[in-house]
Amino acid sequence: MAWFSPSALTIPDVLTANAEYIGNKTAVICDDQEVSWSEFGHGTARVGNALLDSGLSKGDRVVVLMKNSAEMAEAMMGIIRGGMVAVPLNVSITDAAVAGMILNSGARAVIASGEHVHRIDGIREKLPADTKNRLISADTVPDGWLSYASLKQNASAETPDVAIAPQDECNIIYSSGTTGLPKGIVHDHACREAWGSDMAVALRYHSGARTLLTLGLFSNITWVCMLATFFAGGTIIISRRFDPIDCLETIERHRVTHTGMVPLQYQKLYECPDRTTFNLDSLEASMCCGSALPLWLKTALAEEWPGDFIELYGLTEGLVTILSPEDLLHKPESVGLPCPGQKLGILSDSNQLLGPGESGEIVGECRFLMSGYHDNPDANEEATWVHPNGARWLRTGDIGRTDADGFLYLVDRKKDMIVSGGQNIYPADIETVMFEHPDIADVAVVGLASEKWGETPVAVVVARNELAVEEVIAWTNSRVGKQQRIADIIGVDELPRNPNGKVLKRELRDQYTHLKYHG
Repeated sequence: MAWFSPSALTIPDVLTANAEYIGNKTAVICDDQEVSWSEFGHGTARVGNALLDSGLSKGDRVVVLMKNSAEMAEAMMGIIRGGMVAVPLNVSITDAAVAGMILNSGARAVIASGEHVHRIDGIREKLPADTKNRLISADTVPDGWLSYASLKQNASAETPDVAIAPQDECNIIYSSGTTGLPKGIVHDHACREAWGSDMAVALRYHSGARTLLTLGLFSNITWVCMLATFFAGGTIIISRRFDPIDCLETIERHRVTHTGMVPLQYQKLYECPDRTTFNLDSLEASMCCGSALPLWLKTALAEEWPGDFIELYGLTEGLVTILSPEDLLHKPESVGLPCPGQKLGILSDSNQLLGPGESGEIVGECRFLMSGYHDNPDANEEATWVHPNGARWLRTGDIGRTDADGFLYLVDRKKDMIVSGGQNIYPADIETVMFEHPDIADVAVVGLASEKWGETPVAVVVARNELAVEEVIAWTNSRVGKQQRIADIIGVDELPRNPNGKVLKRELRDQYTHLKYHG
């Protein structure tokens, strides 16, 4: 029998402790606003108590549709401190999608800001009566809305009197929808504690961390950086939007030590003509994730970006590999090793584990896997592989392989795979080649209809300079395998991407579904 039985740690515990022990330290910076840990602790407690006072109960879901701000961070953490479930939504989705996610989540309240208040008003009639009675505005307060500021002011700043267990739901984050309809990913408190503590170690956070958040606060990439900072007792610096010059100025002005961004953001920073005029020597660790990082950019950043450059491969559902700066030097094409305590495997089409060098679906197990997809048993079943030992492992939908040292290499998304003449073709292989062409700034390869082969690879390209299409097709096809040869190049000004930088290939396939190739 153990002499002591320590209780499990949760995010609310961390917020409470930081407010008590480092209360005078800055917790949040946004524009010219600075919030101490004491103020953030009191603010989040007031939000939690205000929601409970409004008639909500532990476990109720609260949607957050807000622009990046200190208030948004406070609202999300306040919901969690009150024992409720935060449901932050991507502000760039359609009004119909917002309504669908509110209904799907079963949210009993909505907190909105700015123009998003008017968006909610536009779909109000689609919402349940209970939800309509708890529409909370963080800005001006239209008829039928409650004031976020007034609710806070009238609520207690004491820690909400709610018992939170590790298995209680903490948040629901809706997937990006790059390969299908968005799904609500549920994390419980034990899962989120593991995300925060494990990533703080893996990404080299410490109590002096000053972390720049450049993506929407609804993104799990942001949550990774935010939670790691909270667990370390550092400071988050919130950008309202991403602009390369503004980002560089912010790093210099606030002496940023840590950040997490997507490849497209790093590319814009790297290619910014004024980059070298800024003092970025405060940077200690910069994480990149969200989509595939082109090899040329990865090696350039490893050599020229200040501090440690760390690539992370992972899913909001869970499972993470880390390519450390030390490993990047000799394994640049990989996405690293599983974090300590995680298990990773490569699965064949017949659901058998494969050995090193063989390509198949990436599966794995770790302590911060999601609880499941909300109200979606079919998706839960599809995402599950049962290990011979009986453990339930996550199917990622990504194709990869490992080497003899256990390093993971991404091949492609399973749903983006092209089947041409009965052969599997991975678009990422072709994209890697095409990125080497000096006139190509961005490229996505998709499978379009072919009378002869069923599907054929077609490249959708953003050009740096005017492309000689037939010459670039010939250049590409001389460098790829016979079955990988592209049939066409379609020029566009910009590829459709989600806020985390992933190319929306489903949208591209839908856009060009009318095209049919003969060869």
